[in-house]
Amino acid sequence: MAWSIEYSETAKEQLRKLDKPVAKRIVEFMDDRVAPADDPRRHGRALRGPLGEFWRYRVGNYRVICQIQDEVLRVLVLAIGHRNTIYRSMTRQ
Repeated sequence: MAWSIEYSETAKEQLRKLDKPVAKRIVEFMDDRVAPADDPRRHGRALRGPLGEFWRYRVGNYRVICQIQDEVLRVLVLAIGHRNTIYRSMTRQ
């Protein structure tokens, strides 16, 4: 069972702003580890509090915030950012 990885417009913009090697590492992580997994939750961790409906994946010092949509086997990437700032930017949206 393969999951599709889709990126929101915000996530695409954030990915474009990152250094090329970092962006490549994030995309490869999502494509090589999360997409082919039977359960994408195995590689991530659920967020708590007001962001409790989302999941995060840790790729070095960067975090990938996603919404897992079980009914259509899709992982929707909502935001990508450095661990120091990503959660603050998510609560402002």
